Amino acid sequence: MRMRLALCASVAALSVCAGTVTAVAAPDGGKAAGARAVPAGGASPSAGVDPGALRSAVDGVHQAGVPGVFAEVRDGDRVWRGASGVADLRTGRPVTADMRQRVGSVTKTFTAAAIMQQAERGRIRLDAPIGGYLPDLVPGERGRRITVRMLLNHTSGIPDYIPYVFPSIQGFPSLPDVSSKSLDDNRFKRFRPAELIALGLAAPPVGEPGAATGVYSNTNYALLGELLERVTGTPAEEYITRNVIRRAGLRHTAFPAGPHIKGPHSRMYEALWGVLDPPRDYSVYDMSWVMLGAGLVSTMEDLNRFYAKLLDGAIVGRESLAQMQRTIPVRALDGTTVHYGLGLHRVDVPGCGTFWGHDGTVWGAGTVSFTRADGGRQMSVAINLMRWAGPDAPATAGEHHPIDAALLTFQQQALCGEADAEADADAVREPRER
Repeated sequence: MRMRLALCASVAALSVCAGTVTAVAAPDGGKAAGARAVPAGGASPSAGVDPGALRSAVDGVHQAGVPGVFAEVRDGDRVWRGASGVADLRTGRPVTADMRQRVGSVTKTFTAAAIMQQAERGRIRLDAPIGGYLPDLVPGERGRRITVRMLLNHTSGIPDYIPYVFPSIQGFPSLPDVSSKSLDDNRFKRFRPAELIALGLAAPPVGEPGAATGVYSNTNYALLGELLERVTGTPAEEYITRNVIRRAGLRHTAFPAGPHIKGPHSRMYEALWGVLDPPRDYSVYDMSWVMLGAGLVSTMEDLNRFYAKLLDGAIVGRESLAQMQRTIPVRALDGTTVHYGLGLHRVDVPGCGTFWGHDGTVWGAGTVSFTRADGGRQMSVAINLMRWAGPDAPATAGEHHPIDAALLTFQQQALCGEADAEADADAVREPRER
């Protein structure tokens, strides 16, 4: 698995590649904070959690140009938490490992788990046509052919609505045609799910319903939110909060009520492939444009706890989890492909194991969370800079931008530990299927 893939494929949270833009230095006159490891519960390091190597790797991400990075790595009862860099380029305020983050498409796993809970209760049938539940939103032949499962695994053929919400960013890779106008125009706009869904359904289909390869689309998860509300009689955000977030025992995870994040958090810097130079702070933003697909705010500790509970059968039953782990190739709009199930994707790292989780990007924030299939090894990492290099960057010529390379190094260390990181470097880059 490649870290660039992990931050790029869920661009699907944006329908544009999480790509790259100019590295950002620490503010003049302010020293960048080094990695700070925090012991959890008095846990001592094990062979699988090397604090020094993790500290060095997370520092490397900051030194490569990310203003701030913070993470939690778990191996059994051994826990490492660390942070490096700044949360605010103007003041030099340091990032800390417990900060809240907009986690983007990681939200999709929470939404999928809620749908599976309703399937367990017989209120939703995965292979039933969505038109039977939402005839007003998906009428006619399309509603008869597209099933709930197809929405969950992105094989519906319904395109993403994001290009129509943010038209000014769709010129990539022709950067002269890209601007931040539609980002700024929509910063405080409150979208209704029905209008977003209508945008997706009005666009040309991206495939036939039930195709062997899916195409990632936030429209699918907007529809799943409406389905959840229709069958429970409760707003989807409220249902997920009560039945997924609280069931997992998460204390710092929530759908934001407005454009601001409550609690300690970093500023989130968007560079838009170099169009915004210096990168602009987009930490204040109304997330209604993608709430059920990418709207959650969480911490790295909470994400690790959530995926541990999910894979242990504490959020949905074992049969439902098995359904979620049935993967197919799904293509993101950046061209990468991953093994995607129902709100989960799989990464196989030879020598380290099979990992399950999700990644996500929103404006200025990138998050990756993966847990080994046996629950024994976990990594959640957040960064506060996105789209950090334009099409002339080395990454587009088959090489890694320094940030991509540093993220890859951290991911190798976090997933595999020092002993296996070098041997598995190619394996960690490998899956282009999603």
